[in-house]
Amino acid sequence: MVEERFLLARERIGEIKEEAVLQREFQEYFGEIASFLAMLCEEYDFVDKGGLKGASLEELQGRNHRLYEDILPGNYGQSYANPKVCAQRLGEEYGRILCALYAELRSLIPLAYEKRLEEVVIRLELFLEVYGCFCCSQKEDGLPADPKALQESIYWYVSDYAREAAQRRLKDMLLPQSDFARRIVEGDLSDCRYLYSFGEYITENQIKTWRHLSSLPQETLKKMADTYTEGYRIGFEVGGKDISKKKTVDIRYSLGFEPMIQKAIENFRKMGLEPTIYRLPSSLLYIKGVNPAGYFGAIPNKQYDFDHKDDLALILDKKLVQVRLEALREGYEQYKEAADVYGGPAVVETFGEKPAELKEKPQALHLSKEQQKLSVEYRLASGEIQNRYIKGEERSFTIIAFPTPEIGKDFGEIFDEVIRINTLDYKLYQQMQQRIIDTLDLGKYVIIKGMKGNKTNLKVMLHALSDKEKQTNFENCVADVNIPVGEVFTSPVLAGTEGILHVSRVYLNELEYRDLSITIKDGMVSDYSCGNFETLEENRKYISDNVLFHHESLPLGEFAIGTNTTAFVAARKYQIEDKLPILIAEKTGPHFALGDTCYSHAEEVAVYNPDGKEIIARDNECSLKRREGDRSAYFNCHTDITIPYDELGEVSVVTYEEQVIPIIEEGRFVVPGCEELNRPLTEQV
Repeated sequence: MVEERFLLARERIGEIKEEAVLQREFQEYFGEIASFLAMLCEEYDFVDKGGLKGASLEELQGRNHRLYEDILPGNYGQSYANPKVCAQRLGEEYGRILCALYAELRSLIPLAYEKRLEEVVIRLELFLEVYGCFCCSQKEDGLPADPKALQESIYWYVSDYAREAAQRRLKDMLLPQSDFARRIVEGDLSDCRYLYSFGEYITENQIKTWRHLSSLPQETLKKMADTYTEGYRIGFEVGGKDISKKKTVDIRYSLGFEPMIQKAIENFRKMGLEPTIYRLPSSLLYIKGVNPAGYFGAIPNKQYDFDHKDDLALILDKKLVQVRLEALREGYEQYKEAADVYGGPAVVETFGEKPAELKEKPQALHLSKEQQKLSVEYRLASGEIQNRYIKGEERSFTIIAFPTPEIGKDFGEIFDEVIRINTLDYKLYQQMQQRIIDTLDLGKYVIIKGMKGNKTNLKVMLHALSDKEKQTNFENCVADVNIPVGEVFTSPVLAGTEGILHVSRVYLNELEYRDLSITIKDGMVSDYSCGNFETLEENRKYISDNVLFHHESLPLGEFAIGTNTTAFVAARKYQIEDKLPILIAEKTGPHFALGDTCYSHAEEVAVYNPDGKEIIARDNECSLKRREGDRSAYFNCHTDITIPYDELGEVSVVTYEEQVIPIIEEGRFVVPGCEELNRPLTEQV
């Protein structure tokens, strides 16, 4: 039946290109989108008949380019995927709807490569239904009588298929049987043509990454994979969690790293873990999380992604949220046994891409205040459901990062330097960081002040230690869940934590913030601003959308002191500070996380440092609300903001007797026994 529906939809779409029944502007829109869908159907045939195996590299590159060329920066100014273009050609009301429809139809590309025919069909049928609304309901001017009919078509499409989408997503994440990507990764990687089998956008960036990894000695590749997988294993160990109870590991990475991932899979299997590898979704059928989950190729156009990040505003309401949550509950119940043995994600991040100058477009869809609240409610409720089946106190994770060739001409040197940073002597760092922790544990609070134009002036309150021989406030973080080594961190007491956090320039979740200022009062964000846009309103919205994630406020969930001066100096040497991922950047100075604590959903699990002391600072006044069943205990986000050493005037701990003990002065560590941390900084000078 699905094949028959596919053939019928395909035939009807082929006819639209030749029709002229609508007002010219709208007929042109539907004709162009129909041509795109016809090309997708042809691509499905090509994949289905095994064309990928025999095609030359040039043919594969040509096919890949034509699928994505419409939204590439050079063509985006004339594309129906651009909200501004759609509004100009079709009017703002119709333009927003039809622009969002086209973006949804573009999610067909990887589905054709995965041969998920039913998912292809429902999108083709959605297009035909919207076209039918125009043809059957048009007035004399060729427009439908009511644009709401178009919205309703999209609304019921999402509502009708949300359940199947949620279950497919969970199946891909939890069950190794969903092996589309794994078969590619475990196959022959000697020819870069395999990259085009995923259906993702592929550029020279992915090919050069593959080429570089393929040129590395096997022992280097093994070292990279070992660091990655050992970090995952150690994460269970230091967290007091039993990895032997787990059977799956969720691998998330950027295409081009398959030579390393292949070796990592071998390592995980030796631990008794089977990998699940699945694609990062891009569809209205899914609500995107704060952090990307899945594998992904190149981003064709970051402005396109930015323009469509709120497309759910077209249809989001309370009923739809309930439908999605019910679908999630049913999905987890269906796969509850698999969820119980799911170990958590093992993430390979990349960095080096050129920053994009993103612009807010008034023609794009934006969530209303009510929809923002619904979005927050959904994330909170979905987090509760997930933690019911994937218990935070039993799972773990790891994250490691590597540069991509787009970082510049020194890519090879930078890549080698990052390998060195990722494999620094964790025993040495463990010893130095313990000295810092011992000093911090003398205190009641910590003061942090900026210099050289940095306006930071913060007071961070610490938990009281009832038994200093057995308790500590700070975790000694070496190379486990967050690779590389280099930080000590705590969950601050919110009451009394106050002041201003300021950075002149920082990248958070791949977005740039200039002159970012966050005001904290009793541990909660009370005000915020940046200098990205011309108006205060635009700047506040930018932060609200992408840092606060529509919450009215967030707590200061983490305070940490990064100790990886080697990474800081390497970033300065190669002038890549603006390209570092937060994973490395957070180790290059003190950092402050807005959102949940690092122990979110696992606060009851006792955690110990290598010296045997228990880390008691696992809660704050927000997370403690969970004991009362209060949903506001968690925020389902955690964004780190780092102050670089050369903007750091002072980090000092203040004891209960008001004695001030310096940790860092003018960007240098002054705790006895930590002189080695200053060596890279001194050599840089």
